[in-house]
Amino acid sequence: MITTKDADFYRENGYLFVPGIIPQELVEALRVAADSSIERMNSHQLETNKLWRGEWLEDEDRKAQVIDAIHDPHFHDASFFRLVAHQPLIDTLAMLIGPNVQLHHSKLLAKPAGKGGGFPMHQDYPYFPHEKHTMLACSVYLDDADEENGCIRVVPGTHKLGPMECDPGGFYLPPQDYPVEDGTPCNAKAGDAVIFNYLTVHGSAPNRSTRPRRNILIQARDPEDPPINEFHQSRGQGMMLAGYNPIPFEARWEEKKATAKA
Repeated sequence: MITTKDADFYRENGYLFVPGIIPQELVEALRVAADSSIERMNSHQLETNKLWRGEWLEDEDRKAQVIDAIHDPHFHDASFFRLVAHQPLIDTLAMLIGPNVQLHHSKLLAKPAGKGGGFPMHQDYPYFPHEKHTMLACSVYLDDADEENGCIRVVPGTHKLGPMECDPGGFYLPPQDYPVEDGTPCNAKAGDAVIFNYLTVHGSAPNRSTRPRRNILIQARDPEDPPINEFHQSRGQGMMLAGYNPIPFEARWEEKKATAKA
């Protein structure tokens, strides 16, 4: 459980490092589930390589890099659902968002050893903009992560700048203005978490090591923070992780159907 001092640090800097929040028994189960889920997807010819598009990367480099990604892994294996429902994690999110915490989506990201791709510096805001900016990402590391295997890097305080102009084709910031190597590296051990607001500028370098770098992203929000658009939809979106939803699910569902008909 984090402290009020930790919550104040998050609000001031836009990110927070939380050590040892996931027990190793669960971490081990998540590693097995991550690898088997990716293998199963690929065996069914379902594309998992989600390396970012755009001109931030030369074509030759793009061919040599891979980022395996699966959206909503909590529908793939019970271990992922155990993570989403892990009480210390939920209590932490409630300290940062408020008593009512709603799941937006989850995602598995895996950077294979030696060829794992990087992410240009960006904000998550363009993908799922909200009115009150309560949206955050909780990245749970399944492997020890450092600068060699492409740990997350953040630019503290950038959440205070609000939405920033980005490349419309890839939703990333100009690499010449925001080089990845200038970000603060969030070195971590397996079972640690890095939490950041969706306005906080972040990215990561490629994995050049002989070790994998796997992590699970949990994106959550206050249910009373309405989305500006419905650009990003996911299965299970709207599930309450803590507290209750003052807006009944049926009401939001009827609103979406009415908008679709208009």
